[in-house]
Amino acid sequence: MAQAKATTNTTDTKTANSEHPVIDKVRDTLHESVDTLAQKAASTEESLRSGAQNGTQSVQEAQARAQAKWEESGVKKYATENPITTAGIAFAAGMLFSAVLRRK
Repeated sequence: MAQAKATTNTTDTKTANSEHPVIDKVRDTLHESVDTLAQKAASTEESLRSGAQNGTQSVQEAQARAQAKWEESGVKKYATENPITTAGIAFAAGMLFSAVLRRK
């Protein structure tokens, strides 16, 4: 903030000596607004990046848990031991599901 005040004091001196004091004052105000907006945008970007990183970690942890459950699952064991029966069950379930959807 001290730097902003030093800039303002310097620009106030320029404004007093300028031929266009109103335009100079508007320009200085706009520069301050842009600087403030840039600071807020930077902090927002940091927050978004942090949130995205945390979200990615959460998804990876959920995938690892799901993979571990699948590896221990009785369904996986049955499907690997009886692949043809599993395919037949999946086919029959798909036919039943499509028949139900067609009737609605």
